[in-house]
Amino acid sequence: MNKRIGLILTGGGARAAYQVGVLKAIAEFQPRRAQNPFQVICGTSAGALNAAVLAVNMRSFRKGVRYLDRVWKSFHADQVYRTDFVGVFNNTVLWLAGLALSTIGINRLMNVSLLDNSPLIELLEEIMPCEKIQENIDMGLLHALSITASGYGSGQSVTFYQGSEEIMPWEGTRRIGVKTNIENRHLLASSALPFFFPAIKINREYFGDGSMRQIAPISSAMQMGATSIVVIGVNPSNEKLSKQREDIDHYPTLAQIAGHALNSIFLDSMEVDLERVYKINKLVAMMPEELRSRSNLRQVDVLVITPSQSIEKIAEHYLKELPWTIRLLLRMVGTSHKSGATLVSYLLSEGKYCRTLIDLGYRDALSRREEIRYFIETQPFKDGEVPQ
Repeated sequence: MNKRIGLILTGGGARAAYQVGVLKAIAEFQPRRAQNPFQVICGTSAGALNAAVLAVNMRSFRKGVRYLDRVWKSFHADQVYRTDFVGVFNNTVLWLAGLALSTIGINRLMNVSLLDNSPLIELLEEIMPCEKIQENIDMGLLHALSITASGYGSGQSVTFYQGSEEIMPWEGTRRIGVKTNIENRHLLASSALPFFFPAIKINREYFGDGSMRQIAPISSAMQMGATSIVVIGVNPSNEKLSKQREDIDHYPTLAQIAGHALNSIFLDSMEVDLERVYKINKLVAMMPEELRSRSNLRQVDVLVITPSQSIEKIAEHYLKELPWTIRLLLRMVGTSHKSGATLVSYLLSEGKYCRTLIDLGYRDALSRREEIRYFIETQPFKDGEVPQ
């Protein structure tokens, strides 16, 4: 069976800069003029932006990664959302007014978000030549690209994909795959953080951040034909879920609650899905060959790369890098130097913070150099072998 490597880039706002560091190291493991080794690329939320850039630059993996590295290192919040006084507080006031009016049945202002992401729209129009995606598919360089968004009307996790003709639309529990031509609106929809950025209308429905209700993030890569999958996450895998509880004598701030909610959206589903894949791999390995051939189950080799350090703790050191308007807005919802650091880690789209995350991703990948090279360069494991 020929190996077709899938790449899954998860969501996480500004945390997606970590992915660039990992990709930067992987590019150095490849020959200088090598094509992208990932034939199936899946992006969600901010990971969708990274995925699209890679899909556009399939001919040269290093070129695509260098471009991502340059963009993220020079990022400023005002390239993602308006940071001027009028832009920030006009949207905030309108959003609060919309909430108040909705209680009496008036919904005219409900299409306003806390932040205005019009700068991101302009940036994507400038840097993202989406027409090259189909060119790379036609040339056989790219098998498929998928961008996942969450439908506010249907409640479904919708994976928009563009790829080889052999890939058919799919349907699962609260998730579907829809064939389309990937455009900037799909990237905007997938990265529309709830409450913070406006929902995007695609066809008949409004969509928000793709990490919401994405109960099986690995399945999209499998549906599109990936035989092996590299997952670049943004949550440290060595963090203990059962952290020691501390005595807290104050009610949680809005910032703490928002950060907790975002963590639930961005982090939990991938961990659960990975656990399910590992269990299925072990089950398939124990099945007799005849039963295995009759079932629809198959083993999937998975390599997971996640931060070795807490991104929240890194974000604490860069809070002052945010524009004063955003710091004031965050302070109004209870963000201080430590309180609300989780929320800040998703919104802190500043160059210094992003460079630190890129460096962390680069070091983490270098420390696993041989493991990553072996995974990419060798064929899938044989029946009976189970990935660790």
